[in-house]
Amino acid sequence: MSLALLGFAMVAVFMTLIMTKKMTPLVALIVIPTIFGVIAGQAAGLGPMMIDGIKNLAPTGVMLLFAILFFSTMTDTGLFDPLVGRLIRLVHGDPMRILLGTVALCAVVSLDGDGSTTYIITIAALLPLYKRYDMNRLYLCCLLMLTSGIMNLTPWGGPTARAASALKLDPATLFLPLIPGMLAGLAALLALAVWFGRKERHRIGHVKANQPVEFTGMAVSQYPEARRPHLIWFNGLLVVALLTLLVWGILPLSVLMMIAFAIAMIVNYPGVAEQKERIAAHAGNVLSVVSLIFAAGIFTGILGGTGMVEAMSKEVVGMIPPVLGPYMAPITALLSLPFTFFISNDAFYFGMLPILAEAGSHYGVEPMAIARASLMGQPVHLLSPLVPSTYLLVSLAGIDLADHQRFTLLPAIGVCVVMTIVGMIALAFPFVA
Repeated sequence: MSLALLGFAMVAVFMTLIMTKKMTPLVALIVIPTIFGVIAGQAAGLGPMMIDGIKNLAPTGVMLLFAILFFSTMTDTGLFDPLVGRLIRLVHGDPMRILLGTVALCAVVSLDGDGSTTYIITIAALLPLYKRYDMNRLYLCCLLMLTSGIMNLTPWGGPTARAASALKLDPATLFLPLIPGMLAGLAALLALAVWFGRKERHRIGHVKANQPVEFTGMAVSQYPEARRPHLIWFNGLLVVALLTLLVWGILPLSVLMMIAFAIAMIVNYPGVAEQKERIAAHAGNVLSVVSLIFAAGIFTGILGGTGMVEAMSKEVVGMIPPVLGPYMAPITALLSLPFTFFISNDAFYFGMLPILAEAGSHYGVEPMAIARASLMGQPVHLLSPLVPSTYLLVSLAGIDLADHQRFTLLPAIGVCVVMTIVGMIALAFPFVA
């Protein structure tokens, strides 16, 4: 019990310091778990725990490093400039159309199953529009993150793959009944975009909002000397090939990103000086994101290595009265909101989900149903400071993480509720055994 309480206290202190801006996420991810690890009486074993956590997140760090470099390079070449031009012609300067287009574009791009690349591509295409019309970028981040959270439930997405692996289930069988709930979630986001659009129309003014604009002098690519318009077809095919191989799973994502980046550099910038210049141009963004990943490794390493995650999971399951046992599916959906926020997906799906599934089986709830219900909290999960791609999103959009969390939390909960209700109606999982 004391270890569980210590775990809850660590998470609470960590989140309080982040939300109140008393400490930066990078520092808090390192300092807070170290202090609580010492309090837990496991100071001697903290080193191996930290290293294990860093090792587990190392592939993610490598993937993000080269993903940022690759897609930033594609942006520099001007690959996404025509997309911005087409978007401008479609939206006609109307904030509501821009917001609806945000959801639609993100839903398509998110099919690759990786949040980081989704944010890089969509922010590159949409941010100039939001800047041009002085639109609230909190709307942009809210819609992008929630859309990504829904689309990440595809079989090749991280959460579904983890849930299937933890309970030894077929990912495709796990996924298919979730589609109605996902569609309902996207419909809710389109309704949210309409509401945001009406507010922006009122704030900006109809005359300014609907005024035709010649979008000259502003492009996604910010370095004129780095543009390669004559290579746009090659670069487009390179991106398509990368995403195809990503879905195919022929190689690990981190390796695919490294190879794609190397090819992009050789073809677009064959000179060594040019390559160094492009890498240096994005080094700051790479450092800020990747450093947070390895710091998160320390947090998750200590949280799991000390046994806090396991103790926390058992305490929560033990608090469920037997009379509520037949309702384990909706209870699991409800628990997935806070727990995937406070602990990593790995900790939740590999540590807590098997315990929930075992408890559900005693009351006649199938493990498959528990697995599907456990995925309902993913839109809220992406708000967690333990999610590396969230730092990338707010960094690219130029907003503060705490502001984004405060603004997006209620809409995220709303989307989760919609997905859960429709999921039960569509019989993806039962309300009661």
